[in-house]
Amino acid sequence: MADNSKAAPAPKENMGQPIARYEARQKVMGGKIYSSDLPVPGKKAYAWMVTSTIAKGRVTGIDETAAKAVPGVLMIMTHKNRPALGDIASFLKGGMFVTDNNTLSGPTIEHEGQPVAMVVAETFEGAREAAHKLKVGYAAESPSATFESPGVTTRPMGEINPRYKPVKFKDAAAALAGSAHRVDAEYSTPIQHHNSMELYSTTAYWDDGKLVLHEPSQFVWGLRKGAAAQMKMDEDNVRVKSPFVGGAFGGKGAITVRTALAALAARQLKRPVELVATRAQGFTISGNRQETQHKISLGCDAQGKLTGYDHSMWEFTSRVTPYNNGGLDNCAAMYDFGAVSGQNYIVQGDRNVPNFMRSPAEVPNIYALESAMNELAAAANIDPVAFRKMNDTRVNVTNGAPYTSRSVNACWDAAAASFGWDKRNPEPGSMRDGDWLIGWGCAMATYPTQMAPSAAKIVLRKNGTALIEVAAHDVGTGCYTIAAQAAGERLGIDPSRITVQMGDSRLPPGPISGGSISTASVTSAICDGCDRLLTSLGLTADDAKASDSADRLAAALARSGRPVAEATGAWAPIGAPDDAIDRLYDGGLVFVGGAGEKRTMFAFGAEMVEVRINARTREIRVPRMVGAFAAGRIMNPRTAHSQYMGGMIWGMASALLEATEIDHKRARYTNDNIAEYHLAVNADIPDVDVIMVPEVDDEINILGVKGIGELSNVGTAAAITDAVWHATGKRVRDLPVTIDKII
Repeated sequence: MADNSKAAPAPKENMGQPIARYEARQKVMGGKIYSSDLPVPGKKAYAWMVTSTIAKGRVTGIDETAAKAVPGVLMIMTHKNRPALGDIASFLKGGMFVTDNNTLSGPTIEHEGQPVAMVVAETFEGAREAAHKLKVGYAAESPSATFESPGVTTRPMGEINPRYKPVKFKDAAAALAGSAHRVDAEYSTPIQHHNSMELYSTTAYWDDGKLVLHEPSQFVWGLRKGAAAQMKMDEDNVRVKSPFVGGAFGGKGAITVRTALAALAARQLKRPVELVATRAQGFTISGNRQETQHKISLGCDAQGKLTGYDHSMWEFTSRVTPYNNGGLDNCAAMYDFGAVSGQNYIVQGDRNVPNFMRSPAEVPNIYALESAMNELAAAANIDPVAFRKMNDTRVNVTNGAPYTSRSVNACWDAAAASFGWDKRNPEPGSMRDGDWLIGWGCAMATYPTQMAPSAAKIVLRKNGTALIEVAAHDVGTGCYTIAAQAAGERLGIDPSRITVQMGDSRLPPGPISGGSISTASVTSAICDGCDRLLTSLGLTADDAKASDSADRLAAALARSGRPVAEATGAWAPIGAPDDAIDRLYDGGLVFVGGAGEKRTMFAFGAEMVEVRINARTREIRVPRMVGAFAAGRIMNPRTAHSQYMGGMIWGMASALLEATEIDHKRARYTNDNIAEYHLAVNADIPDVDVIMVPEVDDEINILGVKGIGELSNVGTAAAITDAVWHATGKRVRDLPVTIDKII
């Protein structure tokens, strides 16, 4: 019999039951649950985008002769015949789009892979063949590809983001000048792409003047709002269906150029149109993790107490839409820094717009900070775990806002005990097994606890079953399962008797599935709805907790004389604006949490890794990783374990494998496929030990839930580079760590 103790850990204090996923059977049996699987009325036509082969310049002409000769071609759309669209805006300007510019808006080319045409045909193969036969002429200009390229523009972030404030607390320069030990170092992280298993796709059809979109989305209400504005129609006449998402990681949070193309073609042809982007097109029509550069100065006194921290960060972004992450304010809240200064800059060039990617700001920023912490601990001759513990803080030193909870030291204790950290010889190169140099490294994991308004409808039926309706999203994290558990606990009903409906814009609005906010936000709305339902039946929370709760519910419903009882909950986090619920129903975004003015809210973890490096070939292996995490109430240890383990594996891959290569002359991605864009595979995955440290936080939301989806891949890279140094004595500060960097 299989041992499920790792995949489904027994719950500890303040944890729910590790019940199996709501959709598990559908997934393993190939159920039609993803957007492009959903049925449509009538016969589908198939679209194929033609994308630019240059990064900067103009389209000078399009010869459609050979393409139109392909049997079954129905239409070819270009900037010359594309129907009019409404204005759009990116997230930077308060909109829902990746970019500020509409698709096929003219002959100007802003980045490689920009759509220049779309072919629609009776068959997928016909659309593909015709697209390849379309002849596009260009007048190319020299693009600016990356940081060192001629023509880039560097600007302080405050010039393009009016909400941005540089970080400053006391005089960091003076504090650093008086430090007994000091590290001055530069770090860099590469371009990375989401590469979800489910490709970007849109299927569109029109039903009596109303637009229906089947599209994998992390925010169906936002997609509905944006698509309606773009198509110049009432929001009530747009419906978005996205019941399950086959991986997103931020890439499916914003509206891309393909949505309008499919909708326009479906309206013109009066039939459903399916547009699936190729893997290569996914590198350019959506976003990516932008490449970053960091300069850090970090100092401590002779006893190891931090004195000063200065961090400047540059991130590469688009010339047209300068998306940016920032995030140094979160770094400044991590330790008891004596003084802090931080400044973010953007560097603009001729590339597609970056976008959210799992832990967007934290992965690069915390990598740089945690690497510097490891280097300073070594310079001060202090164990890196002890160094962090002695510089722990209970407040954000920059504004004095206390942490609602912070269990990072408990995480360090749990990780160290499991890993055997006390057996580490601190001398670099001192641990060896035959031809293999052994290195042990560590780093802190952290992610801001963020929440957003949500609504949810609860329906109780007389047969003792219940229904939850909320336009939230399951991007593979188990949100359906957790929603059923939250309602089950609140009403006293077994979760197996609860049906959950999500991912449809006709349902009450939920938050965007981003920023690790879904569980905290959605369960709070569900709890509010359950409480309202109980009150409407004359019941209390004690009735729901009683051993005969199901009988009490049934009796109360019978007394009401109704066949069903229902209630709609609505919840907004503390600190949200007064109109937060109204904004939710308008398809808007309101985030609360992290490094706030009055409260500091973060989840934490401690990660330890072992690397083995062949003394002769410099081949790198990671045989084991340990991660201990504390994130408030854990709703389901099974789904949480999966999230934590997946994040650590991704963190390992981002340290050793993942990097989007770019042609510096042509500003084109050269490994835009999953054969050459290296992801972790079975042979790369080590023994991953996930430890869930119990934590209670009564200040953050109804159930005390913190987000976990983005926590565990923060810090992993710094732990690995520290282990590489411990094995070889060589510091690698530019990710990914490859053999050539440690020869």
